[in-house]
Amino acid sequence: MSGPAVGLWLFERRRFADILTDVVPWLETFCEPVETKAGGDVDFWVRDGSALGLRAFDPAGVGVFFLSEDEEIPAEDEDYSAFSRSPVQGLVVGAGCSGPVNHTLLGHLTLALARRLDGLVDFDGLLSGCPAARDDTRNETVLARARAQASALGRLAEVSYDTGGGGRWLRHVGDVEFLEAWLQHPDFHLVK
Repeated sequence: MSGPAVGLWLFERRRFADILTDVVPWLETFCEPVETKAGGDVDFWVRDGSALGLRAFDPAGVGVFFLSEDEEIPAEDEDYSAFSRSPVQGLVVGAGCSGPVNHTLLGHLTLALARRLDGLVDFDGLLSGCPAARDDTRNETVLARARAQASALGRLAEVSYDTGGGGRWLRHVGDVEFLEAWLQHPDFHLVK
């Protein structure tokens, strides 16, 4: 079973190898092993959450995490008008398993990486936990619930994208301040 994944939008292009040169030594301070795969993707297992500001957790329920380059960012079908400029590069941080501890670890990993790389967080969906819309559907109730939940924590941008077959739907994109507040919310979760 796979877990959630979160995107990081970067606004200054860097070679992925250079990003890894910066990030891998940091990961090695609290993860083991950290493995670079063919193509440059990195798999790692979090063993010590204190580097992320977390208390001890049971590692038995924690799966592998990964960091990879998102070759789809910038995407031609996404509306970046909510931002002063479009992202030029994307990364994906994901968890190999679901469950509360993996969502929490991934959220804190994403927060630390967004700070380190000066990026925005693409939640890959609406934070209401609602599933992605099917073609030609747009449930206004779902959208209203997602907006109400997001607005309670601060400003969060909605980015529209093609769902295929002519349909459009939305994903939430926030900054580090929003993610920090969301991590403290009692209903915190990531989109899976």
